[in-house]
Amino acid sequence: MDENKVESMDYHSGKKYEKNPVMNKPGKTAVLVTKGCETQGELSLAYTPFVGKIVEDIHRNPEQLPKLTSYSNKGAVISDGTAILGFGDLGPKAATPVMEGKSVLFKVFGDVDMDSIVINEKDPKKIIEFVMKMEPNYAGINLEDISAPRCFEIEEELQKRYKGFIFHDDQHGTATITLGGLLNALELVNLKKEDAKVVICGAGAAAIASAKLYKKDGIKKIIMLDRNGAIFKGRNFPTNKYKEQFAIGLEEYGLNPDKDGKITLKEAIKEANVFLGLSAANLLTGEMVESMAKDPIIIAMANPVPEILPDAAYEHGAKIVATGRSDFPNQINNVLGFPGIFRGALDALISKTTDDIKLAAAYALKDLAHKPVPEEVKDKYPKDKANGVFEGEDPVKPEYIVPLALDPRVAVEVAAAVYKTAFEKGIATAKLPEGFNSAEEYIPAYKKEVMERIKVQDKLREAVRNSF
Repeated sequence: MDENKVESMDYHSGKKYEKNPVMNKPGKTAVLVTKGCETQGELSLAYTPFVGKIVEDIHRNPEQLPKLTSYSNKGAVISDGTAILGFGDLGPKAATPVMEGKSVLFKVFGDVDMDSIVINEKDPKKIIEFVMKMEPNYAGINLEDISAPRCFEIEEELQKRYKGFIFHDDQHGTATITLGGLLNALELVNLKKEDAKVVICGAGAAAIASAKLYKKDGIKKIIMLDRNGAIFKGRNFPTNKYKEQFAIGLEEYGLNPDKDGKITLKEAIKEANVFLGLSAANLLTGEMVESMAKDPIIIAMANPVPEILPDAAYEHGAKIVATGRSDFPNQINNVLGFPGIFRGALDALISKTTDDIKLAAAYALKDLAHKPVPEEVKDKYPKDKANGVFEGEDPVKPEYIVPLALDPRVAVEVAAAVYKTAFEKGIATAKLPEGFNSAEEYIPAYKKEVMERIKVQDKLREAVRNSF
């Protein structure tokens, strides 16, 4: 049996932690009770009879729900298992370990309590109704691994109806983080975003969401490709309304279809400044990189094998290369986004998800990369530290365009940006803490509170690991 599979089986089954009675159970999550229940009085308060006082209070005043229950820190990761990362449609049961893993990351990096829920249903309308019926339970919903274009329909309808924060991380997490990195990369090559020509290889959920957010932020020149090449007006291949938003005019870009009616990646990428790959392994060749404009930026996100490996991209003239992998610099990891985004969204009790929220998170990541990296964070990446990747008062450089996944400042800065934007844009339903007149005034104290929450989670996990 494959060594990595054995190690993963031992981890997930609990065998790896056989001497620890808390950790030696199957799965990665459990319920943590946060109030005492060891005395007769505490038992009476936790449940009958005195919980009835809280029931009556919430019935009279529903706004008490987030103050008296775990609602304001509670969400759900929901999937139908139709687009499991790297595997596709393997069904809801096979999706379970991924959803549990996502819940772990929410808790570790953002102290957000997320239930992992898989649904044995593929009909978008029925999935929407299922989620709507759970609305009283969750202040936020993270949709996960749902295939396109169904994911768009589900998210759009829930955004209209659900009274809480709806986020499809496969779309918006990727868009947010790649934009944060891309903005720093464009600065490094002295290129204005409105002048950049961006080629996006892939036309699924992440690609379409990225293109939307890029356009919202002022990136105008975008060519998107699916399996049939560049998407252009009048193309005679199957499409959908989501792809058609990015159909280009051929004359504007000086492109002509080949004899099969296609515009290939090889043609589309000529003189492009940026390649964003959200597709499959090894689709970008060295020759294509050489045909790009001066100082090309490559963001190759296919996993585990990117559209082009960094060494090959650099060999053929790339200036900046980012991937989704942790063994190369510039890892575009969604954990840079969703824990902090949800932390800020749930603290503000955001009523709907907007582009302003995503842009706030992207710019928080962009700005954090310009701040000196603490030594304890550098130590978590010994190879890159030895190569001087994180050095400088402003460490942004071709090998460092986004913050590090294990930097605890990430969730703090992202949460603060989301929280502040929610109040400024009028989509926060929470109230500011007493004594503060604006979100901006509260932000310094808020950042300290979020950092303390994350530190407490670190201590709790350490206690569980070392208590037996």
